[in-house]
Amino acid sequence: MNPTVARLTVRGLLGRRRGILLLVVPAVLLVISVIARAVSGTPDLLPAPVLGHLGVGTLLPILALVVGTGVIATEIEDGSIVYLLAKPLPRPQIITTKLAVAVVTTSLLAAVPTYLAGLVLVGTRDGVAAGYAVAALVSGATYSALFLLLGVVTRHAVVAGLGYALVWESLVGNFVPGARTLSIQQWGLSVGRSVAAEGAIAADVSLTVAVSLLVVVAVAATALAAVRLGGLTLAGEE
Repeated sequence: MNPTVARLTVRGLLGRRRGILLLVVPAVLLVISVIARAVSGTPDLLPAPVLGHLGVGTLLPILALVVGTGVIATEIEDGSIVYLLAKPLPRPQIITTKLAVAVVTTSLLAAVPTYLAGLVLVGTRDGVAAGYAVAALVSGATYSALFLLLGVVTRHAVVAGLGYALVWESLVGNFVPGARTLSIQQWGLSVGRSVAAEGAIAADVSLTVAVSLLVVVAVAATALAAVRLGGLTLAGEE
């Protein structure tokens, strides 16, 4: 973790119009939760569609995409990454620092609003709010690592990430049972299910498999991003 890199990353991430966009996503979830609770006569049925499908399944990957690519992709596109790579900093340290910023930002803007939305919908009943918040937390960390990798390997990271988030996670991950085993959303929900009361949160992946896949994907994506960043340096020197 490098404090200087972290400070510059936060400034670049939150100091532009992207910062406003990041606030829109949690605001949408909270507003929809308030409206749903006000008009619904059966609040017990709200968490799955609002917190699960909409929150963890759709809004979270979009938020993580904006954050994960934003911590590095913009620097690569405008060439300012050269100034950072010119410093005597290990490439893994640069990547892990940027990932830490992405994870913390995603957690604050996803897990916290998810918990608040859960309180609005059902209060503290059955640990539903806490369960979905934990799901958002662990899923957001893995999404951040994956989208950070996309930001390093391609100049079309946002397009590729949107395709993944909207098609695979939001559509396939929600509605195609056989594909849910390979869904970060489902892995996170499995962890959240272990926090809530039995039957309060549905997930199609066992806890052991979910935790293993979350860790493997996050670590592999981080390692590949560090390797790729080192390759960018070599290309610049040639």
